[in-house]
Amino acid sequence: MSNLTLLWLFAGIFGLLIGSFLNVCIYRWPRDLSVIRPSRSFCPACEKQIAWHENIPLLSFAMLSGRCSGCRAPIPWRYPLVELLTAVSFAYFADHHGLTFTAAKFCVFAAILIALAFTDLETRLLPDELTLGGTLIGLLFALATPVQDATFQLLASVAGWRPSPVLASLGEAVFGTLACSGTLWLAGWLFEKLRHKDGLGFGDVKMLAMTGAFLGFERTLLTIVLGSLLGSVAGIVYIRVAGKDPATYQLPFATFLALAAFIVAVAGSPLIAWYAQTL
Repeated sequence: MSNLTLLWLFAGIFGLLIGSFLNVCIYRWPRDLSVIRPSRSFCPACEKQIAWHENIPLLSFAMLSGRCSGCRAPIPWRYPLVELLTAVSFAYFADHHGLTFTAAKFCVFAAILIALAFTDLETRLLPDELTLGGTLIGLLFALATPVQDATFQLLASVAGWRPSPVLASLGEAVFGTLACSGTLWLAGWLFEKLRHKDGLGFGDVKMLAMTGAFLGFERTLLTIVLGSLLGSVAGIVYIRVAGKDPATYQLPFATFLALAAFIVAVAGSPLIAWYAQTL
């Protein structure tokens, strides 16, 4: 077995374990519950503590036939889906970036996006532990691996300053955080003033701050555009199929932002190059 295969396999298994923990975060953080106590997971229906052999990623869901061993309540498909998506994401970034800080950065970013997407789908809430905590993590990663952007460096050069590579990377992350979250906040504020109702939650703004810290300004703007497009198309289709009221239905916008951010993390450079060629 080659070293690359071993790395891919290790990353996938590690992703399964992280995905299992993400399921705990998705359930507990929006409900203001600790992810530390109780240390063992429990069934939300009967509160029976889950034994270790019932908490093996993917396998336990299959062995239990998707039901709690105590009360036989159905286990949501979200649990194996989050575990599988996290495992595949970790394996992908390990395969493409090797054993590097860049791979670690995008694995962490993918884990945060997966958690935010499913939290938004289930509760329409975006916990600060993921958004603000993720912003801090993204800024720290900017010190170890370059942010693929040049907006801040362009502005710095206009001002006659040429920052070091580390400061340039941190500057790109900080600028992406402030400029992109500020752009979304301004759009929400204008919508509220014009339509006299809330257009965006502040959680979406904090999520864009986190995305800017990881991706920088240019790619986060692409995330906003792509997420808005995905949300508009999918939202219209779902509202018509499900018979929802367009005036009152709350679209899980952060879920589409998370999907868009993941696409940009994987294929940001080709997308930007394609867009530049069409201009």
